[in-house]
Amino acid sequence: MTDSVQETADPTLGQKIAAEVLGTFVLVLFGVGAAIMSGGDYVATGLSFGLAVLVMAYAVGRISGGHFNPAVSVGAAVGGRISWRDALIYIGAQLGGAIVAAFALWLVLRGLPEAVRPDGLGQNSFGDAGTGFAWWAAFLVELVMTALFILVILAVTDVRNEHPAFAPLTIGLTLSVIHFASMGATGTSVNPARSIGPALFSGSGDAIVQLWLFILAPLLGALGAGALYHVIFGRADEPVPGSGLKFSRPPQQAYPSDAYQQQWNQGYPQQWGAPQGYQQPYPGAGQAPAAGAAWDNQQGWTGGGGAHAQGWDQPAQPAQPAQQAWEQPAATPQPEQPAEPAASGDSWEGQAWEGQHAQWQQPAQPSQPVTQQPWTDPFPPAPTEPYWSQQLPENWNDTGPEADDDEGGHTQIRPPQAP
Repeated sequence: MTDSVQETADPTLGQKIAAEVLGTFVLVLFGVGAAIMSGGDYVATGLSFGLAVLVMAYAVGRISGGHFNPAVSVGAAVGGRISWRDALIYIGAQLGGAIVAAFALWLVLRGLPEAVRPDGLGQNSFGDAGTGFAWWAAFLVELVMTALFILVILAVTDVRNEHPAFAPLTIGLTLSVIHFASMGATGTSVNPARSIGPALFSGSGDAIVQLWLFILAPLLGALGAGALYHVIFGRADEPVPGSGLKFSRPPQQAYPSDAYQQQWNQGYPQQWGAPQGYQQPYPGAGQAPAAGAAWDNQQGWTGGGGAHAQGWDQPAQPAQPAQQAWEQPAATPQPEQPAEPAASGDSWEGQAWEGQHAQWQQPAQPSQPVTQQPWTDPFPPAPTEPYWSQQLPENWNDTGPEADDDEGGHTQIRPPQAP
């Protein structure tokens, strides 16, 4: 029986686009929808945005990485995680998902009477037409909040992160906290797609005019964070071809550990579908893994996999203690005795039948460990009595010149007579 290996194919470009469209659609629908329905409640809106990212990152993050935000894709491209070509494709998909979600919200609100219909569509704003904050203050808030958001994302999706399963949870909570801190200033964008979609259906000319700030500030924050992260903390390897900036610390070898992390580290060989000729080393304790081959053709955030070092799946044998010659000599192994042929009529299980052993009928017996024999003195003590006075077996010498029978018929040994 041969073991079958199930290979998981890499996500196609169409699947990645669909994942980004769906994720951004859910983000805008839930987040902006909560802001509209709750009247701008901070807790409801912030948690809705954060939970939407969390849920969709767990759902489709293994396919595309779960960006759902043009600023995130730009930060990933600057950081060398994905190529600029893929980043532009992601941005187009995200804009499409956000616009469709905003249209869905606009359509739902048409079901309310105009008298009770809320104004706008949860669009971002600043100045006299919005929150009252000056443009430079709003710009600074969006730039700093986006930069912090991208730094967190790059950190938790780093291939060197030992707990990648918590990445979507960390990202979602971070987005919620950002909303709590900045909703009063701009309504919180940190996502150009989230701002563009609702602005198109808000019915407000000011929302369209102010879009420049909610596009430019998040993108600049993402550019700065993507470059700054690898300058400060280094990277595991060189940037993916067609992406990133080259000024960074020397690479540190590491390997991705799950599919979500794979989509955030596209320069690494994958654990499934690795290129032919790539062999992943199996490092010992305290050893860094060696670099893989043909990494440039891999898709996704993480990789790894390949052939492990021979014998990796066999349990280690315990070390045998060294024998001490002065304390106990080594025991000589006993030769195996040939098995006696089975008697006629006995069970044939385990016996030879036409040259083939029925190993399936009787499990193999484990080998018996070599036991140490107790040490014995090669020089026995001298007898304390004369040789002739020691007890000897009966009838050991019935016939002889010095043997006499007593009345009971037993042989007695007489000591030699002196001449």
